[in-house]
Amino acid sequence: MQQELVTLTDTASGVENLIQIFQSHRKYFSVGSNDASQLVANAAGNIENLLANRSRALKTLASAAEDFQMWHRWKNDPELDSNDTEVKKPNRLYPEFKEDEQFRRLISYNTTAVHIPTDIYEGSTIVLNELNWTDALEAVFRKNKEEDPTLLWQVFGSATGLARYFPASPWMDSRKTPNKIDLYDVRHRLSPRPLSLQVSGSVSGLTLKLIHTSVNEMLETLSDDDYVNVVYFNDKAVKAACFQNLVQANVRNKRFLKDAVRNISAKGITNYKGGFELAFEQLSSLNVTQGRALCNKIIMLFTDGGEERAQEIFQKYNADKKVRIFTFSVGQHNYDKGPIQWMACTNKGTEHTRTQTHIRHGPEYLDVLGRPMVKANNKAKQVQWTNVYQDALELGLVITGTLPVFNKTNTKRPQNQLILGVMAIDVSLDDIKRLTPRFTFGPNGYYFAIDPNGYVLLHPNLCPKNPKFQEPVTLDFLDAELEDEIKVEIRTNMINGETGHRTVHTLVKSQDERYIDRSERSYTYAPVKGTDYSLALVLPVYSLHYIHTTIGDTITQAKCNLFFSSHREYCKDLKPSKNNTEFLMDFNEYIDRKTPNNPLCEYMLCSVGMFAHLINLYAGLDWTEDPETYESSFYKRSLDNDIYIFTPTPYQEDTNSKSIVSVCLSVCLSVFVGVKLDISTWMTNFINATLKMNHVDCVILDDGGFLVMANRDEYIGQIGQFFGMIDPILMVNLVNMSLFTLNKTYDYQSVCDPKRESKGSAAGLRSVYVPTIADILNVGWLASAANVHGVFYVHNPYFAGSLTICLFVCVRVCCARACVLHLCVRSVCSTADTDDEIPDMSKESCITEQTQYFYDNEEKSFRGTLDCENCSRMFHAEKLWKTNLVFVIADAKLTCMSCDHKPLIQAEQPSEGPDPCEMAEKPRFRKGPDACFDNNERVGHVIILSSSVFKNGNRQI
Repeated sequence: MQQELVTLTDTASGVENLIQIFQSHRKYFSVGSNDASQLVANAAGNIENLLANRSRALKTLASAAEDFQMWHRWKNDPELDSNDTEVKKPNRLYPEFKEDEQFRRLISYNTTAVHIPTDIYEGSTIVLNELNWTDALEAVFRKNKEEDPTLLWQVFGSATGLARYFPASPWMDSRKTPNKIDLYDVRHRLSPRPLSLQVSGSVSGLTLKLIHTSVNEMLETLSDDDYVNVVYFNDKAVKAACFQNLVQANVRNKRFLKDAVRNISAKGITNYKGGFELAFEQLSSLNVTQGRALCNKIIMLFTDGGEERAQEIFQKYNADKKVRIFTFSVGQHNYDKGPIQWMACTNKGTEHTRTQTHIRHGPEYLDVLGRPMVKANNKAKQVQWTNVYQDALELGLVITGTLPVFNKTNTKRPQNQLILGVMAIDVSLDDIKRLTPRFTFGPNGYYFAIDPNGYVLLHPNLCPKNPKFQEPVTLDFLDAELEDEIKVEIRTNMINGETGHRTVHTLVKSQDERYIDRSERSYTYAPVKGTDYSLALVLPVYSLHYIHTTIGDTITQAKCNLFFSSHREYCKDLKPSKNNTEFLMDFNEYIDRKTPNNPLCEYMLCSVGMFAHLINLYAGLDWTEDPETYESSFYKRSLDNDIYIFTPTPYQEDTNSKSIVSVCLSVCLSVFVGVKLDISTWMTNFINATLKMNHVDCVILDDGGFLVMANRDEYIGQIGQFFGMIDPILMVNLVNMSLFTLNKTYDYQSVCDPKRESKGSAAGLRSVYVPTIADILNVGWLASAANVHGVFYVHNPYFAGSLTICLFVCVRVCCARACVLHLCVRSVCSTADTDDEIPDMSKESCITEQTQYFYDNEEKSFRGTLDCENCSRMFHAEKLWKTNLVFVIADAKLTCMSCDHKPLIQAEQPSEGPDPCEMAEKPRFRKGPDACFDNNERVGHVIILSSSVFKNGNRQI
């Protein structure tokens, strides 16, 4: 079998003919070298220039906005321009939108567009004044676009919720989502998700739901630069989750904390002093070596009323007023607010009232935390880039550059100046990828880039499963690849902005995530100047050189008359046309002006010169495969192995598709050859060779444990199935004998169906996150802001059965910061219910796990006996030389039915992921900004807000 498979593959693939053809055309080719350091330097320089251009545009916009607002004269009764908002009214003029190739949607370059959240009255005095002065931004938007036609969305997001963007475009495409409700709010980075808080008896009610929603909202204002923990207390303070200290406020940790809050029940009586004491201890014990310096420390208190002030605790831990206290009175009640107002005023914070109608307003405490930045002025004006996310207006994966806009109006109280909003400009990842060409170093070479948190900006494995899922993509480099000690070191060096080179013998997961190979990779990295990104180039050994074509004359090119061209963007400045004749005329004119000196052309001509004769042999073949092989798993694997790689078609249930086995072999440096075997024919040969005996199972598996051939007719429909699903006990024994080694990997970019909640569960208040302008008005939008660590308390100061939740939060507002949030709720709550909300059945982010099996030793023969309850089965396994296959013969499964037949699952399945508690004990290295805007002597004191005052747009000092 072994010899026949190899001989067939050699003959059918024409590998010897290919070698001869290459030798006969040797004069047309030369070998070039890839200088990894120079490639990285060039690509990093190109990315630096791209982001620098966007940064200059941002600074121009921010400066103009500050001037426009400063010159604007406030009007108490301004008139509403009939064209300013999106609401359809008869007297308004609407721009003519046209489909735009760059934006991939309807666009008008003649004007700007304005988006106003649904819960803001567009005719209010504040909104009308903002509409008036921001209208002047249109000229600056337009000038930026003229100077740089590659600019994408330019946006101003106001602290009031108004968003003005250019070019104008319908916010929602009614052609694609005619019934979609617009809940976008520029003030929200991430809005609360529908979560159930299941508590016992008397603590279920609207007030508790409001507090729960408020906790979620505050958690979502935290970015990956912040730290957080949750503690609840009654008689004593207890940590809600397993986190012993403040942890990074990343997506996984915040989700874990939300689950912990949901599972808290009320009992006992409240001890304010114990809760505050634990909160202050958590803040004081923050590990400052985790990459962020302490900056803004905050405690937030959410309550429905209380009498205790805990004065001695504040005197003991906060005599110097380094920790701000923010208090929130939740729900509609008549309790005395004096104690919580005193806490806020005494500790440089604010007091607010939050009701159901107020729940969607932006976090008010940001005004206070933002004032030191306003006073710092230019020192605080650093362009920051968001995490990768899916653009709400259909640009695909993007990052957004943000810059704060400060209020510079001369007033009698300049110490109370606020942040007006944020300027934002999108950069598509496709534009960045174009600056990192990779066709000279093959499909297994690639660029990647990371930020100071270790999250990837570029990486071939950065591919969210659901392209419509609107949540920032925070994929760590060590999760994008298979982690080892050297990669941890590389990641640390890159975050520190170092330049270097390392060679690694590492495990490589295949493109389809079913296989693992061992290979050598070289990592060359350097910082992207002017940003906090770092860029790396990964090359296998065989990519250090490449074939360079010297086919320059037209006659020689014409001899290579037939080949299958990959679908790549060869001519970036040649626009397609719907009319084929027009396109051909444009193309002829284009090639008369342009010489074929593009590196892609050399790659293409190289392929033509080598394959022309072979393709002519199969000119009658109907080609149905994708001609682009760069992303094919079997192609990439063949380059990392010097043997024949047999790959069965992945198994799919309920399908009548024909089973095919692909066989590939890499040849020298430049190409690989392959054939496809009809499994039906080979099954017949295999059965004849192994004899069709009922008491013996004969199978051939590949190096991932997938079935390639078998001697039983009933197996022909399971070709490509993981063998652990067919004969679990035999597969387990093959693993135990070290024929196969397993490796479990997690996918943090997956999406799953949401879990349905029972009718008895409490549904939280919802809104939707659309992050186009998202990372702007919150404590996490500016990466040089500050870190806030916080603690939430939920309590009942009077009755037994009280509930107290402490959420220790670390929020980044001007740099590194810490805040503590307190939530307090009475156990006797309103019985108003919101269970009639319709659950959101769209996909939600989740973690999945998958197990890969691979050969991890050089042994060729394996034999043993697997014992069951009252019978046993002997087996023998032999690896087939020069292939990735193993032949296994064993006593038939039907001869010993008392064995454990529980399937051994290899396929992707939902998972809880790694233990967050263990990960929190050993956090990964991160690095934060050096600037900190935590305090300023010129900044004013506390502002106290109430819901009725807020509605009128006034503030009480």
